[in-house]
Amino acid sequence: MRLGSDHVVVTVPATAGNLGPGFDALGLALGVVDEVEVRALGSNKVIIEIDGEGADTLPRDESHLLVQALRAAIDHVNAPQMGLHIKATNRIPHGRGLGSSAAAVVAGISAARGLIAEPEALSGEIALDLATRFEGHPDNAAPAIYGGATVAWQDENGAHASQLAIAPGIETAVLIPESVLPTKQARSVLPAQIPHTHAAFNVGRAALLVNALARRPEDLFAATEDKLHQHYRADIMASAMTMMRYLRDQGLAAVISGAGPSVLVMGESLSDSFLTTGDAKWAVGMGGENWRVVHTTESVPGATTRRV
Repeated sequence: MRLGSDHVVVTVPATAGNLGPGFDALGLALGVVDEVEVRALGSNKVIIEIDGEGADTLPRDESHLLVQALRAAIDHVNAPQMGLHIKATNRIPHGRGLGSSAAAVVAGISAARGLIAEPEALSGEIALDLATRFEGHPDNAAPAIYGGATVAWQDENGAHASQLAIAPGIETAVLIPESVLPTKQARSVLPAQIPHTHAAFNVGRAALLVNALARRPEDLFAATEDKLHQHYRADIMASAMTMMRYLRDQGLAAVISGAGPSVLVMGESLSDSFLTTGDAKWAVGMGGENWRVVHTTESVPGATTRRV
């Protein structure tokens, strides 16, 4: 396949995986967006400019996750590789359970989609399968690609996802701490086996959550209970558990966002509970942290690609 453009701009939202009981399956797009500008070069050079999150730590060469994903997508459609000039504006916090790595992967695949002559060759389903090969699980990649809320799964044919309905009026608020927690560490403390009763509990709550998101917001509190992963991680994210329990004590449907340590709240009229965008002055020092809030009132779209 030939290239159809040499200059694209991509946006990708932050995401929350799990949503409490839907471990490695349910996900939600959030109102924080990374923007990436990619130009194809005639040389073999890779030039990467980064502004915002990761500006001091991310690589500026072929090892960058976005570059790896872009090249994998280009190879998938048998298009020619090229040099790259990338300008990334990173707003999604890293290491806080907000899908920053999935966003980088999806950004790379989306950029490849814009560069090739036949973008449909990298459809959403193909993009999800490619992204899952990098991520290992599709719960963040799915909402990053499709937007809104999604349920994702894997079988012998790869990764798949279906978009979920979200009732009007359901909002999200993400409370983001200053500390970070690598996903690998968060997953390392999970047991290889769990009690059958806990598995049955989570199946029921995950099913209830799908219905609550679609038509019964009043069920969100019960629907976000979990026995599969959050309490196993309590010792390595004490501040997040403190915040989550505080919010649930107020009757709010709060969960750990992905692998943490951010905390996600879903519900209606969240500003009435002081969950408005900005520094959470009411939460200073809670769990030994300072917190900031991102409040989103509408469903968030998935990745976009625009040829320039």
